[in-house]
Amino acid sequence: MQSTGLCVLRTCNVQFYVMKLSQLKIPSFLKNKYALTGAVFIIWITFFDENNLITQYQYHAELSKLKDEEVFYKEELVKIQANLKELKTNPKTLEKFARENYLMKKDNEELFVIVEVE
Repeated sequence: MQSTGLCVLRTCNVQFYVMKLSQLKIPSFLKNKYALTGAVFIIWITFFDENNLITQYQYHAELSKLKDEEVFYKEELVKIQANLKELKTNPKTLEKFARENYLMKKDNEELFVIVEVE
């Protein structure tokens, strides 16, 4: 007999809470299970997934940076190849390069190295 009373009491409590929830002003799109599922899905993809939107944005920014570096290094490669071609074909340029970078000198010359102190 007591169990029946508890069941009636529990049923009344559930009905009371359902009645209270129905009185709340919930927007109609939150009552739609498809819209609610879609909203949860968008939130999940945006913040919690392994490939979330924030990570995708960071990857895109890094890719843009790497593409800019690729362009820069290709331009540098063209300049270096032009300098190498000039060094191989022009003996005056080769002599200038050797004097400036390797401090080479002719037999009858003296070399003075000036170091700037900051």
